[in-house]
Amino acid sequence: MRLNYGKTFLLGFGFFGVSVIWSVYNAFVPVFLSQKFGLDVRWIGFFMTLDNIAALLIQPPVGAWSDRLRTPIGRRMPFILIGAPIGALAFGLIPLAGILPLFVACTSTLLLSMALWRSPVVALMPDITPSPLRSQANGVINFMGGVGSIIAFLGGSALYKMNPAYPFWLGSALVIAATLLVFFFIKEPREYAAGEAAPNLMVSLNEVLQSEEKSALRILLAIFFWFVGYNGIEAFFSLYAINHLRLEAADGARLLGQLSFIFVLCALPAGYLGASFGRRRTIMTGVSLMGLILLSIFALPSSLLTMHLTTLPALGEVPVLGLLMMLAGASWSLVNINSLPMVVDMTEPARIGTYTGLYYLFSTLAAIVGPNINGWLILFSGSNYNAVMVIAPLFMLAALVMMYGVRRGEAVADGS
Repeated sequence: MRLNYGKTFLLGFGFFGVSVIWSVYNAFVPVFLSQKFGLDVRWIGFFMTLDNIAALLIQPPVGAWSDRLRTPIGRRMPFILIGAPIGALAFGLIPLAGILPLFVACTSTLLLSMALWRSPVVALMPDITPSPLRSQANGVINFMGGVGSIIAFLGGSALYKMNPAYPFWLGSALVIAATLLVFFFIKEPREYAAGEAAPNLMVSLNEVLQSEEKSALRILLAIFFWFVGYNGIEAFFSLYAINHLRLEAADGARLLGQLSFIFVLCALPAGYLGASFGRRRTIMTGVSLMGLILLSIFALPSSLLTMHLTTLPALGEVPVLGLLMMLAGASWSLVNINSLPMVVDMTEPARIGTYTGLYYLFSTLAAIVGPNINGWLILFSGSNYNAVMVIAPLFMLAALVMMYGVRRGEAVADGS
């Protein structure tokens, strides 16, 4: 059994589009809120969770709905064809909004439309990929997502210096192109097992909560904990670079781009490592390394973190922090590549979309909690943005504890 790399890379363009949008959004929207509209850190933290509140309300039920939907173009594709173009249009209008209400209207439209198509596009991977190959396939898809993040962060940082609107317009164009590629080249399965019960999100969640064997609950809680740590940092990283390291916003985006670059390089190996070494052990290794790296960033002085080490093609200047961010990218790939395959391999094929929705339910809750925790932490620490680097390792430790109790979710030999 071998992975169809051509089909998987084409499917990865869907995740590529998602990554471009959110990478630009997370890098530059906090800067707009702070410098253009004068919001303080508490409101920025809350604003940066609005996308996740929308996702929390929309993505899980949409994932379950897409399991039940039957159309001539498939059960996932209608959501993609509606949500992606609307999101691309709203995204391109964000930098043009000169008053806060209009800015909120543009971002709200983006958030709702993106929440509509993310679960279906991600559920396409296990739809067309047998269980033993899902870690490798998720590596390919996240490779494409990482390429999107690199383009957004590195290309976006250069474009931002020319005109703050340019990264957003680039993102809109790439999302439209990615959507067309997925639509024309990815064909969904048209046959589903007879007698499958229509999945229900709340029933599935209740089953997870009530099950005597707690592997599904434990990995969902682990996902919650590590995303609280990661998303809290990502939401404030540009402001951390500006206020703690005394860098420019574009430099903060470039450092995130260096993380994304290494994530891309490690995405495929992380998938193969999960398949051979075991998904659970691979994830636990990544979570442990991630926590240690973030602690070191917190402990090192800003003068050392910003010390120039080298200059690399495409990546630009690499300071000490850039090196640490690259190590974090490698560690994050071990976690992120193997977690979704573990979740969907805890259920039957009829509920892949539903369990993808559960994955996003817990990761989205984390993305709501993380920025708010960090926003208040910065406030109570006297606007010390370095505080964002101290709470994430605690959540990584909590995730590690949860993963110790996971006993299911490895590849299923027969692909069922």
